[in-house]
Amino acid sequence: MDKVLELKKIEADMVANTALPLRDAANLVFGEGNVDCAVMFIGEAPGVNEDRLRRPFVGRGGQLLDDMIRGLGWKREDTYITNIVKRRPPENRDPLPNEIEAYKPYLTRQIEVIDPKLIVTLGRFSMNYFLPDAKITRDHGRPLLVDGRTIFPVYHPAAALRSTQMMETLRGDFKKIPSVLSGEFGMIELPPARGVTPQREKPKQAGLF
Repeated sequence: MDKVLELKKIEADMVANTALPLRDAANLVFGEGNVDCAVMFIGEAPGVNEDRLRRPFVGRGGQLLDDMIRGLGWKREDTYITNIVKRRPPENRDPLPNEIEAYKPYLTRQIEVIDPKLIVTLGRFSMNYFLPDAKITRDHGRPLLVDGRTIFPVYHPAAALRSTQMMETLRGDFKKIPSVLSGEFGMIELPPARGVTPQREKPKQAGLF
């Protein structure tokens, strides 16, 4: 499968969908990075800088994210970065439930194509895409296995910029990512959210009897 081509098809489908919320108010910010990445970061929605440049996480929160990625010895370009809602809500408000539902199928397709080993959710909205009943204050920094996919929730970088304590927590959680990726942490297996596509498993060879 040509991942770049498949992602372009998804983006084209979004451009063509005239029913998507926020279509007339903001630019499409689809996502960027290494399509063969091991780690995929998912946030909630673009902000004003992201809308202007049509790139995810390029404001102050994005600068913090870049800094923490570099702190792991990686480059931003080694990962893939996107959001659930791919257009900026007015005044940077939280995305509405109907907006999240409308954009969910496209994120699901992105995940299927990229098929990362680890998904790091940035903030509660992206965490709740996989785990509707999870609480970010309780479940951050815990590797969770959701129907074959490893999900690692952390605080949103933009939120961490407003709280010294949250910033320290976010940095601490980030330092765990390589160990989570290598499988050193035991996974907590949880049921998937409805509508979330699990990681595809290789078909098992049929038995002789």
